Amino acid sequence: MYPPHLVAPMKEQLVNAGFSELQTSEEVDNFFENQKGTALIVINSVCGCAAGTCRPGVVGALSRSEVKPDQLVTVFAGFDTEATQRMREYIPMPPSSPSIALFKDGELVHFVERHHIEGRSAEMIATHLEAVFDEVCGAEA
Repeated sequence: MYPPHLVAPMKEQLVNAGFSELQTSEEVDNFFENQKGTALIVINSVCGCAAGTCRPGVVGALSRSEVKPDQLVTVFAGFDTEATQRMREYIPMPPSSPSIALFKDGELVHFVERHHIEGRSAEMIATHLEAVFDEVCGAEA
């Protein structure tokens, strides 16, 4: 497990953008029991360049997009291990961190794996997510 002082600024980057942290398996289960509308979930991580572009890409997409997910939640791989493990049980994809999942009414509708984040700029990630938000979140209007 990573030391708290190391992950604090990485967690804060998403929390300051409006994300709620899920830190236990119970919090993850409670979130999914009541998940309605759209929810953006970021599995945050320390992972160098991938996490270093993932977080700013997500924040950029949210700040620029006219349509946004209804809910924003995050778990931190390698720190909130119980919550991360439970979150991965709801995502029918191989474990990947960092990663970005978009759910609609409890169903996974879009997933960005680490290998789709690595080597891409925050701008590229933001532009991709804006298009996904327009398609999935905008469809609710």
